[in-house]
Amino acid sequence: MRILANLLGFASRSLLMLGGIGLAIMTLIIGWQVFARYVLNASPSWSEQASLVLMIWFVSFAAAAGVKEGFHIRISAFADSLPGRWPNRLQLVSHLIVALVGAAMAFWGGELIMRTWEHTIPTLGISRGFAYLPLPISGVLIALFALENILEQLNPAIADDAES
Repeated sequence: MRILANLLGFASRSLLMLGGIGLAIMTLIIGWQVFARYVLNASPSWSEQASLVLMIWFVSFAAAAGVKEGFHIRISAFADSLPGRWPNRLQLVSHLIVALVGAAMAFWGGELIMRTWEHTIPTLGISRGFAYLPLPISGVLIALFALENILEQLNPAIADDAES
């Protein structure tokens, strides 16, 4: 179990790094687009679509990492006000719902890719399906990260093992 926790931790850190790199590249592309439009008076046709594809990629990966790292926004006032074990149970249900959403992203994201693979993004010359590739990948990772959260909550020894 410790190997899986370490592997998922490495995956999460890698996703955050890829997300950061994607954000930096997108910023450079948009900066070039603005410079080319207003200074050179010749805006590149590919820059907007390239930025959108990069955004799909890095937002999907960062969303998956957010499940592992726990940095998604949640309002816990209601759960914290419940008596006894109810907050814990509610959090388990929450993790289960996130895992199901991840599985749905994986399934229907894969279907979206299959339906759009033959379509080409004209300004980039790449498959539209390639642009959507992160959806099923991040869906699988979201489901795995949520299941890991469930296991850690059910067995605190796993969480202690992963931290050491």
